[in-house]
Amino acid sequence: MKNVDMTVEGSVLTIRVDLAKEFGVSKSGKSITIASTEGNVSVPGHEDIKIGLNIYRKK
Repeated sequence: MKNVDMTVEGSVLTIRVDLAKEFGVSKSGKSITIASTEGNVSVPGHEDIKIGLNIYRKK
């Protein structure tokens, strides 16, 4: 994962992303990647629950 921190407290999933970070141009070349799970990943402590996250801005 790039720039994604996930925590679970009880039944609440919290996702933290630093919006000031950038990881370069996306594969399509249309946007700048800020954060990504780089595909579907399991939620911490809940292997049967998956999340896929991409955060980006226009180039």
